[in-house]
Amino acid sequence: MAGLKFRVLLDSKDADEVFRDIIISDGADFESFYRSILSAYEFSNDQMASFYMSNANWDKGFEISLFDMTFGENPDQILPAVMSESTIREYITEPNQRMILVHDFLCMWIFLIELIEVVKDTPHNPQVALSIGKSPDENSKSSEDESLRFETESETDDEDDEFGFDEFEDGYDEYDF
Repeated sequence: MAGLKFRVLLDSKDADEVFRDIIISDGADFESFYRSILSAYEFSNDQMASFYMSNANWDKGFEISLFDMTFGENPDQILPAVMSESTIREYITEPNQRMILVHDFLCMWIFLIELIEVVKDTPHNPQVALSIGKSPDENSKSSEDESLRFETESETDDEDDEFGFDEFEDGYDEYDF
C-alpha cells in the first residue's frame, strides 16, 4: 500500500486561498477520506455528500455517494458507488487524479481535490500535512440564494392585480364549471 497526498482546495468566492494537504492510505475507503476532509476544515458530518471523479477541466464524472440512494432502481443502470464500499486505489487512474467533493447539497460546499504526490510511508490514519488559510464557518454559507429565493405571499399581493388574478380572491362561487 502507498500513501497518497491530496490537495483539498475549498472552492470559494473569497480572494484568500484555503486548502489542506491530506495524506491517506490508498487502501482507505472514500468515507474515511471524506471524514478526514471534514475534520481538516472543522465541518460537521451531518450532511449528504458525494465525490465525483474528474478530469483536467474539473468536469464531474462518476459519482461516489455517502449513502446508497438508488431505492431499487433499474439494475441495468450505472449507479453511483458508495463511499464506505469504495477504496481510493480503485479510482486512481492518473498521476494527478482530480476529484470534486460536494458537501451539503443545499449550501453546496465544493472541494476541488487533486493527487499531488505518492509518499513512501503509508499512514495508519489520514493526516493533515499542510493547512493554508482559515477555514470558514460551515454555517456562513446560506442555503438560500437571494437571487433564487421564492417570493412570499405578501410580496406577490401587489403583483396580482397586474395579471388579473385578484378576481379569484373570493373563490370560484360566481363561476359555473
